[in-house]
Amino acid sequence: MVSKTDETCPAAAEDTGEGGERGCDIKREAAHSSGMPLVNGDSGHSHTEAEDHNEKGEGETRADDGNDQEVIVIQDTGFTVKMHAPGIEPFDLQVSPQEMVQEIHQVLMDREDTCHRTCFSLQLEGNVLDNFSELKSIEGLQEGSNLKVVEEPYTVREARIHVRHIRDLLKSLDPSDSYNGVDCNSLSFLSTFTEGDLGENGKRKRKGSELEQIDCTPPEHILPGSKERPLLILQPQTKDAKPLQCLKVLTMSGWNPPPGNRKMHGDLMYLYVVTAEDRHVSITASTRGFYTNQSTTYSFNPKPANPSFLSHSLVELLSQISPTFKKNFAALQKKRVQRHPFERIATPFQVYSWTAPAVEHAMDCVRAEDAYTSRLGYEEHIPGQTRDWNEELQTTRELPRKNLPDRLLRERAIFKVHSDFAAAATRGAMAVIDGNVMAINPGEETKMQMFIWNNIFFSLGFDVRDHYKDLGGDNAAYVAPTNDLNGVRAYNAVDVEGLYTLGTVVVDYRGYRVTAQSIIPGILEREQEQSVIYGSIDFGKTVVSHPKYLELLEKTARPLKIQKHNVLNDKSEEVELCSSVECKGIIGNDSRHYILDLLRTFPPDLNFLPVEGEELPEECTNMGFPKEHRHRLSCLRQELIEAFVEHRYIVFMKLAALQLMQQKANKQEKECPAVTENGGSSPADGNATESSKALSEDGKAEGTLCGLDQTTNLAESIASEDETVDPKSKEVILNACKAVGSISSTSFDIRFNPDIFSPGVRFHDNSCDEVEKQKQLLKDAAAFLISCQIPSLIKDCVDHTVLPMDGATLAEAIHQRGINIRYMAKIVEYVSKSQARQQLDHIHKLGITELITRSAKHIFKTYLQGVELSGLSAAISHFLNCFLSSFPNPIAHLPTDELVSKKKRNKRKARHLGNVDNTAWASTTPQELWKNISNETKSYFNFTIECESVDQAVERYGLQKISLLREICVKSGIQILLKEYNFDSRHRPTFTEEDILNIFPVVKHVNPKASDAFHFFQSGQSKVQQGFLKEGCELINEALNLFNNVYGAMHVEICACLRLLARLNYIMGDNNEALNNQQKAVLMSERALGVDHPNTIQEYMHLALYCFANGQLSTALKLLYRSRYLLILVYGEDHPEMALLDSNIGLVLHGVMEYDLSLRFLESALTINGKYHGTKSLKVAMSHHLVARVYDSKAEFRSALQHEKDGYTIYKNQFGENHEKTKESSEYLKYLTQQAVALQRTMNEIYKNGSNASILPLKFTAPIMSSVLEQLNVINGILFIPLSQKELENLKAEVHRRQALHDTFCIAEQENSAEGTGTESDHGKSQAIVETSTAQASA
Repeated sequence: MVSKTDETCPAAAEDTGEGGERGCDIKREAAHSSGMPLVNGDSGHSHTEAEDHNEKGEGETRADDGNDQEVIVIQDTGFTVKMHAPGIEPFDLQVSPQEMVQEIHQVLMDREDTCHRTCFSLQLEGNVLDNFSELKSIEGLQEGSNLKVVEEPYTVREARIHVRHIRDLLKSLDPSDSYNGVDCNSLSFLSTFTEGDLGENGKRKRKGSELEQIDCTPPEHILPGSKERPLLILQPQTKDAKPLQCLKVLTMSGWNPPPGNRKMHGDLMYLYVVTAEDRHVSITASTRGFYTNQSTTYSFNPKPANPSFLSHSLVELLSQISPTFKKNFAALQKKRVQRHPFERIATPFQVYSWTAPAVEHAMDCVRAEDAYTSRLGYEEHIPGQTRDWNEELQTTRELPRKNLPDRLLRERAIFKVHSDFAAAATRGAMAVIDGNVMAINPGEETKMQMFIWNNIFFSLGFDVRDHYKDLGGDNAAYVAPTNDLNGVRAYNAVDVEGLYTLGTVVVDYRGYRVTAQSIIPGILEREQEQSVIYGSIDFGKTVVSHPKYLELLEKTARPLKIQKHNVLNDKSEEVELCSSVECKGIIGNDSRHYILDLLRTFPPDLNFLPVEGEELPEECTNMGFPKEHRHRLSCLRQELIEAFVEHRYIVFMKLAALQLMQQKANKQEKECPAVTENGGSSPADGNATESSKALSEDGKAEGTLCGLDQTTNLAESIASEDETVDPKSKEVILNACKAVGSISSTSFDIRFNPDIFSPGVRFHDNSCDEVEKQKQLLKDAAAFLISCQIPSLIKDCVDHTVLPMDGATLAEAIHQRGINIRYMAKIVEYVSKSQARQQLDHIHKLGITELITRSAKHIFKTYLQGVELSGLSAAISHFLNCFLSSFPNPIAHLPTDELVSKKKRNKRKARHLGNVDNTAWASTTPQELWKNISNETKSYFNFTIECESVDQAVERYGLQKISLLREICVKSGIQILLKEYNFDSRHRPTFTEEDILNIFPVVKHVNPKASDAFHFFQSGQSKVQQGFLKEGCELINEALNLFNNVYGAMHVEICACLRLLARLNYIMGDNNEALNNQQKAVLMSERALGVDHPNTIQEYMHLALYCFANGQLSTALKLLYRSRYLLILVYGEDHPEMALLDSNIGLVLHGVMEYDLSLRFLESALTINGKYHGTKSLKVAMSHHLVARVYDSKAEFRSALQHEKDGYTIYKNQFGENHEKTKESSEYLKYLTQQAVALQRTMNEIYKNGSNASILPLKFTAPIMSSVLEQLNVINGILFIPLSQKELENLKAEVHRRQALHDTFCIAEQENSAEGTGTESDHGKSQAIVETSTAQASA
């Protein structure tokens, strides 16, 4: 269910933002997002009201959507126009009335036969069409109209655009931009495995006669138990990796710009070309087109050559000069057009690859020009004109948002500006660290310098003016920007009109942290003291406030759970604030109200903030908290605040319900002892949790349900200040409010004061009581993290509702539950002590890997700061050798001065940001580095790593070096050469400086959301979850449209949408459509998340299933092998997801009669399932059955019998004798026994009578494809349920009943459902569509 209230918590929208539940299948997606965001505030907003509100909200959206629906209808009624372009036959083009004329331009520039034209106009009956008008507004344009492409004269700008476009066409198949991480290009390898045979044109490999031709043998390293971890296969180099060469050189001539007299002849610029035949040509770009001139390298002669081949397009000219160009260009364009569009379009944010092959550096005029002119957005054709980022960011926020079309336009504009800003900020930050930008305070020490480039302000993450002296110095200065970014993200999500935040991007590059911010108009002309009219610039000594800011911030207080409070300033006067003191309010010259420095938006984390005289709750002290951290800026995450408030709300409702019930009972007994005694309503001292426990043990479910209804009604009437409310009932609510620490005595409203425990902030003595309550609330929140959130994370990991595969997905799962990474050691300890330690082995390994690689990253950061640019690759390779190589004493090669100057060296050394000694890094040894790593894990995470070298770590914790390498590269932005590395050689180091190709920035920024699309997506998910597949499908399709509207075609959320859509298509029997959608999802995951991201691994698996269903067996196998390879590389073999993968591979191999291979995979799956689900689980029973089937096909009946018996025993114990599963298994056992007996008889006959034996033919069961597919569906959690309308109705009623129960007894369920969750196999899978087991809902 999706709540459309205004106070929808931003966290809800963020859930899927950072990749939320993308790694899950439909069940988990449905289960996760069904958790309704809780409204904090008047308890009048209880669930029922939110539901009404929700229905209303959806209605409204639908109404707004009316015009969207029309748009779709109109698009369907598109019309065809005839295009007449010079030099080719007229052709038909399908257009839609909504399109702009400009979009036809784009289509023509992309079409194979017209792609070489850029400078033309479109004319209808002699009238030139305006580029920016919609087709429906053009008079006389209709079905069958003739549109003429008319060549226009060039200007310098048009000529530049033309040359750039031609260069892009020539480079269109060249992957070097993707490897170098420029222009939002990224890699995708799907087409190398499918060989383009998916979807409609993929009917080649069909069942039947062609089966025998499929080569199914997996490569060695894919087989279970293989120790090889090759790296080269990560980026398979295809046969045509070297694109066709059309020209040797195309560059700007040294004769540019044309002299005055030539300008007056129409010369715009000169180009220099070397053709593939080695002919050197000079070309003039003039207003009329391109022609060859008589200039050479050393003499300027602009007269036309003879013949001059004047052509309007450069391609036409080059085709006349060079036959090779003509042939290769045509072939290149043919290939370009055949590629899937998703392989070509840009991603919204840059994705960097941690490996790359050795790419030749080719000459490229446009790249060279871009590097020298400061290219900023898409206006590179007008150098010198920079964008006013702040104005753009704020103007897009001011766009109207009354109805759906308006909101879509607004969100699209916000998203576009944000992604452009992030790209520009990243580029600027790199330029700053590389020393290419002049500081605005060049006289000061290097660390204190600040920079402005392209209207963006850059500062370094150092504590320059002792600003953070009391908070942890440089460590605090390093963490403040990310805290600030989280604050910006939160305020942006609340989206209050009239309150503005700065565009903020945090970039880590070469060991430095750079914060990039948009600039408030006028801020640079004034002193900070004059401009700040709200907040404090000295951490609370002087504090000012402003009524307008209070009014604006009060609107954010409820969703962000911030309490309005008074602090004392230096004159001991009270000042009212509605944020932390550091939050500053500045009115810009544009009269907008800006807030900045939002680093304390969320309250402090007391577990990492020891305060004298304050005692933490027992849960915390038992775990060794509070612990001194490096800085005093540790905050709780927004997700934790949301979860804590939601938890308190449930407690509040239960307390009130319990008291009402008791009142009722007492009335009946005519004795009314004081309510408070039973209510457990002493002030908030942790009793809240105890009373909730007492309550959850109380078995009166139904009674409490009606008690809750009463509470709800009561809370509503009190909130509306109804006079008729009985004083006793008021007291009930009052007691419940008091017990949970609500700031209001008439309704549930929990808020935090972010300034509690801030050094330097003082409160008035009168508010002493208030402050104590707030302190208690913070202690409770810290205890909640330890006692509820970490155990619930561990429980979800045991149930496998959370399946992280690498550091990033583990961090994401932890963050979703509001737990900070600094608790990683505690999570690992929890896992070690857990009873289900074996089932959590993968979490333990991932946790240790994270602790080691994050500590190594901290050390690497300071290590890099001491390295000068010329020694960078040597320093990085030396660090990696010390970190990962078994070679005992790697020697760092100091950069030899290849160019030793004859003159004496200049005394004055260049100034560096880091230490003075630039060679200290060279003396690092592996022993020293590992000692530092274990010290770092101890001091930062409080975890003891007992190993002195990488080999000990690998041995002790079962890690693999290739995964450690991937983690450190991804976290630190290192790009290494794609080749096989020998980590274990003791004779030579693993890495040389040639292996380090590049160092990339690691960028953090705000992810603007498509809120309407997200609501549709959530509604679709919950519809699917309730079993309304058709409605769900429609909603998801609608969401897909809206996502495309806001994000463009490529985005991770669209990827999640496509995956769900494919799954629904498949369930509803449309295999081809499923294949199409899933192919898009895979491409998008590869492009937007990375080719080896865990999400990509899962997308490959889904695609393999749909390929198999479409009869493309060899493709299905290739995709499964790719998936297995990636999982081995990213994590290793011993992972719960590997069991599913191996079952899939084993089943497909069984289907193509590769029995021995199939057994290797299925037995591997059996082992892994046994380890992670327990030997008595249904998953293991299923694995036994699959293995038995293969043995049956091999006629090894004894082994088959043994496995099927094991499976039968499990079913019998779990379900009893009469369950259909047990019966099926029993039938199969009978059949196997008969077969075994028949075989034995035959054998005896042969022994007895020798060659004269009369042999009865034995029945060998070759697998039938449909049965293999059926098993595949079962293990992948898909079951087709034929339901009648009546059954559907009953199902709906059941869903609603369970939902109500779940809302009331959430806590009780968490305790009771621990047994019931792990047992989902093909029985539990019948919920693939109707997932409502309360256990999963409680996730």
